[in-house]
Amino acid sequence: MHAYIDRNSPLPYYVQMKDAIKQQIDHGHWHPGDIVPGEPELCRMFDVSRSVVRQALKELSYEGLVVRQKGKGTFVAEPKINESLVQKLTGFYQDMIDRGLDPVTQVLNQEVIPASSKIASRLSVQLGDPIVQIDRLRLIQGEPIVLVTTYIPQAVCPNLVKVDLSRGSLYAYLEGECNLTLARGRRTIEAVPANDREASLLGVKKGAPLILLESVTFLADGTPIEYYRALHRGDRSRFEVELVRIRQQGKAREALSEVEVELPPASSLTPIRKDR
Repeated sequence: MHAYIDRNSPLPYYVQMKDAIKQQIDHGHWHPGDIVPGEPELCRMFDVSRSVVRQALKELSYEGLVVRQKGKGTFVAEPKINESLVQKLTGFYQDMIDRGLDPVTQVLNQEVIPASSKIASRLSVQLGDPIVQIDRLRLIQGEPIVLVTTYIPQAVCPNLVKVDLSRGSLYAYLEGECNLTLARGRRTIEAVPANDREASLLGVKKGAPLILLESVTFLADGTPIEYYRALHRGDRSRFEVELVRIRQQGKAREALSEVEVELPPASSLTPIRKDR
């Protein structure tokens, strides 16, 4: 590893050190799960103080490139799985297949339930209407990544409750067997802490950050056909957002398709202090 610190560079020492470690990871010299040299060794290699080493490792941890485990050391993190929020409407299964990954699904629950007020509102059905609920745990290379609960009106696909979805795409079944054409979707995203059940299923600690993705899928005529809640592991997931510049009546505006971002009132925001 290039462990030289340029004392004449305007870049802080910890930035130079961070970049050197990133190169080892990016070029495949260090692999996921490899242990990073300890703080004393890094101090010796780069001829810097321990505070510089700690700052560099902290920055790498913030970027999700390393994982620091108390009492064990610092390890190269598993790469995050990219998912797209816009421009295409495909399910998790097909998204992972397209990326060359091998998704596995554990169906935890598959039953018909009466529509609650929230589900009825999302799917534009009557309170108490029969809804197929499907709870699935999605895994990549044997590691749990996302916990998803899907709701679909039973009337539009009566046999769905009996279908084996452990090794196939729900969207492919809806389109191929139920003659439904999925046209568009609306999604919201927020960060939530894992509760006991979610933490146990996803293999994380209680309170660990999860990314909650809620989505309603519509047919071409505007009929809502699917509502789901997907909890993605924050340490293993990253979402890509595509921005499209739209021109209307001679004026340009920025559009962010399908993504809804809500911020608290400005009066409730606390300024972030930056220590020099």
